[in-house]
Amino acid sequence: MSERRDDGPLAPRRTLQGGGGPVLPPPSPQQDEEKRRAAEAQAAKEAREEQRRAEREAARREREARSQERREAKQAAKDDRAEKAAQDRAAREQADREKAAAAAAPAASGSTSSSGSSAPARRPAGSAKGAGRAGAAKAGAKPRTRRARLRLTQIDAWSVMKTSFLLSIALGIVLVVAVAIVWAVLGAAGVWDSINSIVQQSVGNASGPQFDVTDYVGTSRVMGFTMIVAVVDVILITAIATLGAFLYNLSAALLGGIEVTLAEDS
Repeated sequence: MSERRDDGPLAPRRTLQGGGGPVLPPPSPQQDEEKRRAAEAQAAKEAREEQRRAEREAARREREARSQERREAKQAAKDDRAEKAAQDRAAREQADREKAAAAAAPAASGSTSSSGSSAPARRPAGSAKGAGRAGAAKAGAKPRTRRARLRLTQIDAWSVMKTSFLLSIALGIVLVVAVAIVWAVLGAAGVWDSINSIVQQSVGNASGPQFDVTDYVGTSRVMGFTMIVAVVDVILITAIATLGAFLYNLSAALLGGIEVTLAEDS
């Protein structure tokens, strides 16, 4: 193939060597860009495949290393058990030998027991006196009290909230019952009738409508107000206790918490 001389520099055309043949157009820039992109995609795919193979190889090596570590740990534990068993056998054998030597010692010292009987008789007396003095000293010594210094560094806010909620409910029930009992006692004692008569005499209108204090502070109104106060107390006590636990945890993280010294009961 050869280029023709009369072609322009922007679009060179090629013809066959044999003469007049078909003219082949030059490759377009789009085709070159597509080829380049295809090559880049192929290279990226090969790189990903290589990375996956490297990751699989690393994972396989890591699994092998872990299995090797487990085998070594099992072997070490087995060796430790074997060494401990050997030490136990040696200790038992040593104890058996000591027992045998202790059993053979009285028979060997039986021939010399008559000549040295007076001296051993005096030794126990001295040893008994020393033991008596040591026992008296121990009895006269004051027992030592053990002490432990602990630091309260954290309070569980959830447990504080549950405990404060239950305690506040109990306090609310106690408040309602106490108000009901007090109101019943006042009514049975005739306090309300006395108040009604005093007010009626102060007003001085005997022919008018009778004054009754229970119309203003009756039992139903007082008990309703008491229940409202009890519910508000439950909410406030629970919230304040939980907030106090959070604040204490923050202060303990900064300052170390409350230090407590515990002593053993004598």
